[in-house]
Amino acid sequence: MPTLNWIGKDKVVNHHQDVPFKVLEHKYGFTAEKGEQKQQTESGNKIIHGDNLEALKSLLPEYEGKIKCIYIDPPYNTGNEKWVYNDNVNHPKIKKWLGEIVGKQGEDLTRHDKWLCMIYPRIKLLHKLLSDDGAIFISIDDNEQANLKLMCDEIFGSENFINNVIWQKKFSPQNDSKYFSDNHDFIVVYSKQKNIWNRNLLPRTTEQNKRYKNPDNDLRGEWTSGDLSVKTYNANTDYPITTPSGKIIRPSESRCWSISKEKFKKLVEDNRIWFGKSGNNVPRLKKFISEVQQGTVPITIWEHKEVGHNQSAKQELKKIFPIEKSLFNTPKPASLIERILHLSTDKNSIILDSFAGSGTTAHAVLNLNKEDSGNRKFIMIEMEDYAETITAERVKRVINGYGEDKKAVEGTGGDFDFYELGKPIFKKNKNLNKEIGEQKIREYI
Repeated sequence: MPTLNWIGKDKVVNHHQDVPFKVLEHKYGFTAEKGEQKQQTESGNKIIHGDNLEALKSLLPEYEGKIKCIYIDPPYNTGNEKWVYNDNVNHPKIKKWLGEIVGKQGEDLTRHDKWLCMIYPRIKLLHKLLSDDGAIFISIDDNEQANLKLMCDEIFGSENFINNVIWQKKFSPQNDSKYFSDNHDFIVVYSKQKNIWNRNLLPRTTEQNKRYKNPDNDLRGEWTSGDLSVKTYNANTDYPITTPSGKIIRPSESRCWSISKEKFKKLVEDNRIWFGKSGNNVPRLKKFISEVQQGTVPITIWEHKEVGHNQSAKQELKKIFPIEKSLFNTPKPASLIERILHLSTDKNSIILDSFAGSGTTAHAVLNLNKEDSGNRKFIMIEMEDYAETITAERVKRVINGYGEDKKAVEGTGGDFDFYELGKPIFKKNKNLNKEIGEQKIREYI
């Protein structure tokens, strides 16, 4: 299998093992309508403020092999340094980390080397947290998509690659583009063990169900009809059919019927053949909506009209934060993450997002729980200082409702707990850190 190499790889391949186990310090709980409170029993929904590498390691004792769905929207490494959620790997925190882990060798890294050094140990820990029947969905664009694919082949195994989904992130061309208008992102999908991962079907749409009618008041309900003839000719199924009005019909030239004369007779007796209201039309086979697959197989191109786009996501954020200036130029719409959750979770799944940003994934989980009375749990990790003022604040407003007058959005209900990364469980000499107290140590050991 082809492998990906870069400057500094040897320093980070096993770095996840050296990351210290730190405790999670519970700061407060939040419940619908009641607001912040010091809860005795924690909700299971977590928003964690701290470096996501250390936060992921802190989750291992409780969550290793238990996360059903991981969605991450990591830095795309575009070089853009104009906004707070910096997706340039020259971010001071990343440069500091590289200096400590990679050393002087890090001074010669290109931005692609730096990005791979940053993301590799994080993906390694995410792989450990993922359940055997779980899947990871990673948003990315052309800057690092090829590198990410090869890296995930190495960590997850190329045999566990599912698909590369294309998401239409813009609804119109960008006319000032120098070469091509960049209108899509990728969502790279891997399973932990492909042979046991089962994706769900997407819910049937209203448009799909519109095709089903019941013009003859059949007690079995609404139906649509399909062609009874086929191209592959078989003389045994080329026979005349007499319609209820007495008209004799044969298949068109070079075609034949798809079923035998005996099977056709049984279908007529079961009222599964439709000759039109006049009883004079070419026979068609009735297909009842109650008998079709109750869902649709997902395709690998997700259009904005189905799952939203960057602009609709910005409008969504503006409605939640009507006064505050947007800090996110290219946020993801909650409807996009809901599509991922529909495909990859059940009502009791745990969902993890370690690049939480504005909290879109938590928003999507809450929406879906409200829709189907589910009990999905989310874990959000955000390293930036807005983890509480934006990430957690958005979740609060989604839980209690937001917007004004006719445009108000009803709250989803729910709760969460907010955490800060605390002290390491072990000191550098490998002894237990007594400073964190016996009770907290017992939670991890």
